[in-house]
Amino acid sequence: MVERPGVRLDRYVAEKYPELSRTQAQKLIADGNITVNDHVAKAGLKLHVGDRVNITLPPPPPSPLSPEAIPLNIIYEDNDLLVIDKPAGLAIHPAPGHPSHTLVNAILSYLPNLPDIDGSLRPGIVHRLDKDASGVMVVAKNSLAQANLINQFKARSVVKAYLALVKGHLTPDEGVIEAPIGRDPRNRKRMAVVAEGKEARTQYYVIKYVGNCTLVEVRPETGRTHQIRVHLSAIGYPVVGDSVYGVKSAYLSRQFLHACRLGFKLPSTGEYREFTSELLPDLEQALKDIA
Repeated sequence: MVERPGVRLDRYVAEKYPELSRTQAQKLIADGNITVNDHVAKAGLKLHVGDRVNITLPPPPPSPLSPEAIPLNIIYEDNDLLVIDKPAGLAIHPAPGHPSHTLVNAILSYLPNLPDIDGSLRPGIVHRLDKDASGVMVVAKNSLAQANLINQFKARSVVKAYLALVKGHLTPDEGVIEAPIGRDPRNRKRMAVVAEGKEARTQYYVIKYVGNCTLVEVRPETGRTHQIRVHLSAIGYPVVGDSVYGVKSAYLSRQFLHACRLGFKLPSTGEYREFTSELLPDLEQALKDIA
């Protein structure tokens, strides 16, 4: 029963059932799966106190995803989530060019009952790491946990820290890069700093100079695609080994970018926890060789 008058139907459904986004609620309404007082309604209908809202969830479509027995390095696990130390070279989810052998395929092997939320190819995924980046990331095990974690990322309350090696001696030794990011108008496969892009903000702290390079800790406050790589390149200190935005390296076959720390509140208890990941051997060896 509706207790608050004047709220839109789609908003009421999204608030009452946090596992459903407003877009999902609107689709269910448009498909006739949500009724008000036993009548089909529109998403913008203003509800009255005492209205009866009934929801019928259609069966999920069959998923094209298949489990693959890919080893997972699990740092932490509870009933709501997995914290994983992702290796370099593993894409997060299927896409053109890599339809299989992704983190999602590995997770489905470990958690065969993981729901395919939103009917997408990204069940449980709440954030991303580039295919060639390594390090710590979190995966939701149910829709409520996924909604909770996504909201934490949207609120920018999640602590994200990366280690990056950049070309040149970065100065000053700490700073903030604020520059909007959007599709590169000259190459739609790349991102770039563009005036009409979305707000993007990145903090950095120099750890040490290594040869003619700089090891930095980077903390992106926003979550734009390729944000760290684009921002560092834009200020003239590209990521070593990054063939798209940076410079190729004789010491590395991939970009030197590692998610070293991730902090958030556990959905079940609200307790804040931080999880860390050490540099992988190939990155440690690159530091020795470059020095």
